[in-house]
Amino acid sequence: MRKKKKTKTSKRRNKSDYDKQLDRAYNAFDEILELTSGFCQKYLTEEYRELCEDLTYAVYEEGLPLEKGRPAGWASGIVHAAGFVNFLQDPKQTPHMTSAQLAEAFGVSQQTMQTKSKIIRDELDLIQMDPDWCLPSLLKDNPLVWMLQVDGFIMDARTAPRQVQEEAYRLGLIPYIPADRQEPEPQSGTGTKIIQFPAGQNDTRTPESTQKPEDDSPTLFEGLQE
Repeated sequence: MRKKKKTKTSKRRNKSDYDKQLDRAYNAFDEILELTSGFCQKYLTEEYRELCEDLTYAVYEEGLPLEKGRPAGWASGIVHAAGFVNFLQDPKQTPHMTSAQLAEAFGVSQQTMQTKSKIIRDELDLIQMDPDWCLPSLLKDNPLVWMLQVDGFIMDARTAPRQVQEEAYRLGLIPYIPADRQEPEPQSGTGTKIIQFPAGQNDTRTPESTQKPEDDSPTLFEGLQE
């Protein structure tokens, strides 16, 4: 479950050092949120903007030192972390961006961006296809969203009986009842269905820089060429 948004507390006189630190962190939070929102509106989608807003609130509430370092560094790390979960670097997706493009757009080095991203991913235990941080448009095809354990067996809720789906939804284990959103079967064609994530629209320019920084954490779509 995502963190709730945090409202700014009223200022008091004669603040302690801790209170002053909180104010600096909140001011940095404001700047970071503005940067992530502007970036997503320009290069990505409204879905990404909302996701990065929620992620920024979560990072702030976790108490990460947002007041230390440039806001652009944290902002790029937040977008990179959101992209890590949702495969932003996959060229088959639209929008998609490489690490080099993302860092260049924020005006930071790839090393700075990936360092901040790793801190965020480690602190919030983010994984690829993380059900709690998956874009709404990708939920349907994200297998981690639908895996249930029933009587000791792992089951895909999308193929489970409706009563199982209803109970899982009642317990908050799945975002909706799949049976209510089933699509008609195709009229022709056989063989294994390959699940692909949906696409939108984007015209992101590919930058000239293709330098790959060292990073001891898994990068977005490791193995893909920048």
